[in-house]
Amino acid sequence: MELLPGQVAVVTGAASGIGLAMAERFAAEGLQVVLADVEEPALDKAVAGLRERGAEVVGQMVDVSERESVDALADAAYRAFGAVHVLCNNAGVGSGAEGRMWEHEPNDWKWAFAVNVWGVFHGIQAFVPRMLAAGTPGHIVNTSSGDGGIAPLPTASVYAVTKAAVVTMTESLYAHLRAEQAPVSASVLFPGPHMLRTGLWESHRNRPERFAKERPRKTPYRSLAGWEAAMEAAGQQVEFTPVEEVAGTVVDGIRADRFWMLPPSEHSDRQIRARSQSMLERSNPTYLENFIQWDEKA
Repeated sequence: MELLPGQVAVVTGAASGIGLAMAERFAAEGLQVVLADVEEPALDKAVAGLRERGAEVVGQMVDVSERESVDALADAAYRAFGAVHVLCNNAGVGSGAEGRMWEHEPNDWKWAFAVNVWGVFHGIQAFVPRMLAAGTPGHIVNTSSGDGGIAPLPTASVYAVTKAAVVTMTESLYAHLRAEQAPVSASVLFPGPHMLRTGLWESHRNRPERFAKERPRKTPYRSLAGWEAAMEAAGQQVEFTPVEEVAGTVVDGIRADRFWMLPPSEHSDRQIRARSQSMLERSNPTYLENFIQWDEKA
């Protein structure tokens, strides 16, 4: 799909991190952009910053876990610009990296699924029928994670499970769009290949009361800065991928109609090969051994 000035992009989770980087890149390409986020002060700041640079943007408060809120986002986007050509279902939260999988609270699962899985589905249902009805080229990008879609991360099992679901949902969406011979396509995004400086580690700041924890959070790292400091103290070098680089991967992927938006990485390639080989050989998942050995020492 060509990205042309005057087209319209909608990005959820757009007030910071990857979402804001995508919104900025789309605006730089001349697109009109709808920024959607649950955090109003950060959203207002992001919208104001883009407008100062001459971008044509609007902001919309949205809770992607609520279908009515996402429907309202779609209505606002079409009311503002009359069309949507690119939809980035990017909003997500981190939840549940506390103890063993069977020790996680039900609300950890409910909150993560409500945002990371239902939020993507709500976006698909609210926007895709209108995009198809327009009959013009379009593209949907759903944000997953290497922690779930490439190799599961047992230390963050709730998050990993939801992001694995996003991969399968996007594969299904892609197949359905192709079966309709639609001019709209779909991609799944794996940000990386290294860590990213985003607000995911502090997702609890926006956790709604209906998904409140039953007991105090039990995690050694309250923030990304805390985790980074611990890694450095242990003598481990942490590499970060700039969010602007991820936005570039998205733009290039849309133009190439690339389903797997996965930056080149030998580390990721090793994980993919190991997991695939285990399945082909019907062997036990030895690619999880590094985690098991690390956990036994911890």
